[in-house]
Amino acid sequence: MQLRLIAVDKLRTGYIAEACAEFRKRLEPYFPYSEVEVRASHGGDAAAAMREEAERIIKHVRPDDRIWLLERSGTAFSSTQLAGEIEKIAHSGASRLTFVVAGTYGADASLRDRADVLWSLSPLTFLHEWARAIVQKQLYRAAKISRNEPYHH
Repeated sequence: MQLRLIAVDKLRTGYIAEACAEFRKRLEPYFPYSEVEVRASHGGDAAAAMREEAERIIKHVRPDDRIWLLERSGTAFSSTQLAGEIEKIAHSGASRLTFVVAGTYGADASLRDRADVLWSLSPLTFLHEWARAIVQKQLYRAAKISRNEPYHH
């Protein structure tokens, strides 16, 4: 099964980009992993920005993709639970699991409606760049857990 992350905007902070590159490298032995960055919408109209960003994201989604949208009010998983959920999806025959990090204003209702899971990393609000790094780290940890391999970093 392929793992993919779709995120609004580019990684701009050097140390976060480096962390993301490191976790992409660590994920390679476990899953084919890819990322798509879509352009952020700017302006004062939050609803319009969310709609535009959702449209850009959905263009990259196939009908058979499993979608997990990061959403502060979503379901939180322990690392072990996350590993189990990913294993279930892999064993279900799904070819791709896509994680979505929406933009500054959050996710449009159309994106939330398309999501199979609303995933909360925490009730805290994170910068979008940090959320991307945390997702990658947790995917790597889940892969290690699924293979009963030690995880130390």
